[in-house]
Amino acid sequence: MKTALTIAGSDSSGGAGIQADIKTMTLNGVFAMSAITALTAQNTTGVTDIMEATPEFLAEEIDAVFTDIYPDAVKIGMVSSAGLIELIAAKLREYGAKHIVVDPVMVATSGAKLLRDDAIDTLKRELLPLAEVVTPNIPEAEILSGLSISGAADMEAAAKKISAEYGCAVLCKGGHDTNDANDLLSHPDGTTRWFMGRRIANPNTHGTGCTLSSAIAANLAKGFSLEDSVERAKTYLSGALAAMLDLGHGSGPMDHAFDIKAEYRMEARA
Repeated sequence: MKTALTIAGSDSSGGAGIQADIKTMTLNGVFAMSAITALTAQNTTGVTDIMEATPEFLAEEIDAVFTDIYPDAVKIGMVSSAGLIELIAAKLREYGAKHIVVDPVMVATSGAKLLRDDAIDTLKRELLPLAEVVTPNIPEAEILSGLSISGAADMEAAAKKISAEYGCAVLCKGGHDTNDANDLLSHPDGTTRWFMGRRIANPNTHGTGCTLSSAIAANLAKGFSLEDSVERAKTYLSGALAAMLDLGHGSGPMDHAFDIKAEYRMEARA
């Protein structure tokens, strides 16, 4: 069985972070492992507190995984400080990690800021050059590229700039009322491909970025090409959204297990 590691923060409400990553990786057919960068107290209405892991403990988590069950792919999500980013990058280089997917989490769906300003430069300098693909949404792509994005042409310009500067592929995600649900994949050689999607009328989008990046990592781990991995990940995300799960008082989670066998979903009869 192929394996994947998520290095990210914990979401106590289960809709995003490592909880979403583990569900997504499992449902996409790989064995999921985790290294937790931070504990968050959050739910569908917002983040109330964050307790960051120490670099020493995060290093032990990563060592424990790589020295026993070597991951076939690595997804990196919420890392809020420069010190942790530097530690992760050093460990990925030490172990020769492959198929690295970086989701540059900067702001939660609820609007809470998750990445300190001083960590943005460290993220760009240390992690992006190691990535096979980075998956920014529109606001994140604007920060990483320094460009304003208001349409498809701007998405292309920003993605190409990030890709050329850091030598990684960039999946610039639509949404945020920009170019609907269409995503652009830009390769370091300047070639691009649009992945067209339909907007699903579901206000519950908590964890969509985590889910997409984890599904991409899972498919890379299984040997699919980057373009096939993106296509398969988008299909999975659309299915999870289309299941129309409705939990919580804010932007709720998706049904990651929408495709699980019916016999395992059966509830007890009254």
